[in-house]
Amino acid sequence: MKVIICGAGQVGFGIAERLAQEDNDVSMIDTSEALIGTVTETLDVRGYVGHGAHPDVLAKAGADQADMIIAVTLHDEVNIVACEVAHALFSVPTKIARIRAQNYLKPEYADLFSREHISIDVIISPEIEVGKMVLRRIAFPGADDIVRFADDHIVMMAIECMEDCPVVNTPLAQLSQLFPDLVATVVGVFRDGKAEAVRSQDQLAVGDLAYVICKKDHIQRTLDLFGHEEKEAQRIVIAGGGNIGYYVANAIEEKQPRTRIKIIERGRARAEAISDQLRNAIVLHGSVLDQKILLEAGVQDADLLVALTNDDQSNMLSAVMAKQLGCKSNLVLLNDLSFQTLATSIGVEAYVDPRAVTVSRVLQHVRKGRIRSVYSVQKGGAEVIEAEALETSPLVGKTFRELDLPEGVRIGALYRDGVVLQPSGDMKIKARDRVVLFATLAAVRHVEQLFRVSIQYF
Repeated sequence: MKVIICGAGQVGFGIAERLAQEDNDVSMIDTSEALIGTVTETLDVRGYVGHGAHPDVLAKAGADQADMIIAVTLHDEVNIVACEVAHALFSVPTKIARIRAQNYLKPEYADLFSREHISIDVIISPEIEVGKMVLRRIAFPGADDIVRFADDHIVMMAIECMEDCPVVNTPLAQLSQLFPDLVATVVGVFRDGKAEAVRSQDQLAVGDLAYVICKKDHIQRTLDLFGHEEKEAQRIVIAGGGNIGYYVANAIEEKQPRTRIKIIERGRARAEAISDQLRNAIVLHGSVLDQKILLEAGVQDADLLVALTNDDQSNMLSAVMAKQLGCKSNLVLLNDLSFQTLATSIGVEAYVDPRAVTVSRVLQHVRKGRIRSVYSVQKGGAEVIEAEALETSPLVGKTFRELDLPEGVRIGALYRDGVVLQPSGDMKIKARDRVVLFATLAAVRHVEQLFRVSIQYF
C-alpha cells in the first residue's frame, strides 16, 4: 500500500514507523526540515519538506499513485485542505484527517465531512478518543488498559498479575472450568519485554501483564478474579483544563454526579470559560506544579490526580508531587515514549498514550479484510482485532478444536446476534460472527488473510 503522511510529529512518526515495519510504501511531508531529516534517517520512508496541503508537494510525494493520505499536522485546517486537494486533484481513495477543534465535530455539522462537501473518509479526534480512554481507566482502576469492541459489548483489559493474584501458576484451561459462567478469556501476555499469545495449557506468573477479552458486564468480576479490587475514585483533581480535561470533567458530571471534581488550569481565560460551562466542578487558576495550588485543590485528600496538560514533564511532576502530598493514586497523559519508560520508576502509577490511540484508529483502515476495529498494544508488539467472518473464511463451519490458527493468534470472544460467546472446543464460528482476537505483530498478516473477501464471495 502506498501511503502519504502529512505531519512528521510524534503521531505522524508513530504511524510511519508502524506502516514502514509492514513494508508499506510510505512518504512523509512536513514543513520542518529537521523533522523530515530525523524520519528519513530513522525509518525506511521517503521525506519531503514542504506544505502538506500544497498540490506540488503532494505531487512530488506521489499522490497520483497513493492509496491513502493521512493528515496529522498540528493544524486542523491544513489537514482538511490536504485531504480535499488529494481528493480533487489526485483521486486518492482513502483520506484520514486528525481534527482537534471540537467546533468542527458538533452533531449539527455532522454532514460537513462528506463526499458532497469536504471529502474526508475518516475523522480522528485524539481529544475525544483519549478522553474516553481516561474515563474507562477511572471507572476501572484495576485495569492497566481497557478498550471496547463489538458495539461496546466486548472489552479487552490489560491486568497486572500482582504477588497476591489468585490465578497465577494455574493452567488457563482450568479457569474456565472453575468459573464456567464467567465470559472472560486470557488471550495474551506481556512478559520479559515481549507480547505473546497464550495457549490453554499456559500459566500466568507474578509480574505478567495479562490481556483478557471478556463480556462488558463481567469486567469487575474479572478484575476481582485477578485480585484487583480497587475502588472507583470519588474525589478527583484534574491537572489541565484543555479539551481532554474538560471532556473528562463534563462526562463525569453527567454520569457520576456524586464524584467531586476540581480542575487546575494555567490559562486564566480558559479557566473562566470552563468554569462557566461546568455545573459542579471547581476550577482553580494556577500552575499544576505549584504546591500551594495543589493543596488548595485538596490533592492531599483526593483519591486520584489525573494530569492532562499538553506538557509531559508537567504531567509527571504534578503526579509525583500529588502522591507525596497524600493523593492516593495518579493517572497521567504521556506522549513521549522515553518518558513512558521513566514514568513508573519515579512514582507515576498509570499513564495513557495518546499516540497509541491514534495509531490504532489508523491501522483499522490500513488492515485488509473485514477488519472492523484494531487496538495496538505494547508499542506495536501485538494487536487486538475485531473482524467479521464471511462465508468464504476458512474459520467458518469448523469447531474451535478443529481450527488451525496461526502461531501468535488467540480468539477471545464472538459476538453473534447480540450475544457475547466465549470460545469452547465444540463451538463453531458462523458467517457474520464478529471475532475479537489477540495477534502478535508477526501474525497480523495471517489474520488479514483469514478475514479477506474471496472472489467466490461475489
